[in-house]
Amino acid sequence: MTEPRDHPFVAAVKPLVDAMGGELMDPSQAQPDDVVLTWEGEDLLAVRLPQLSDSLEHILAALERRHGMPLAQLDRKSKQDVVRILEARGAFSVRHGVETVAGALGVSRFTVYNYLNRENPNRNTRG
Repeated sequence: MTEPRDHPFVAAVKPLVDAMGGELMDPSQAQPDDVVLTWEGEDLLAVRLPQLSDSLEHILAALERRHGMPLAQLDRKSKQDVVRILEARGAFSVRHGVETVAGALGVSRFTVYNYLNRENPNRNTRG
């Protein structure tokens, strides 16, 4: 990205873009699916949003950093907390989301579904 990194707008949005796994770039490099951000009437930067499946991997990696260890090494309660966080962030709407999360947690899909049902016993887990 060639715009000034010290611009206050760039500094303001960078943590958000980083947290969601996006990429900042010069607006001239923007593709149709990118989001061009304008500051005082001028296109200042573009944001390339990650694919949903990449977002899930990014969220899992952030959770590992937060816990300071691989998610598979967490205790049961912590794994349940991770599933609750991931459900709130829409992780299970991504194709193969349950399988991806189960692999990261070192548990079966059935266990992930049990954690989900524990939080919301009326949840429909078919599909």
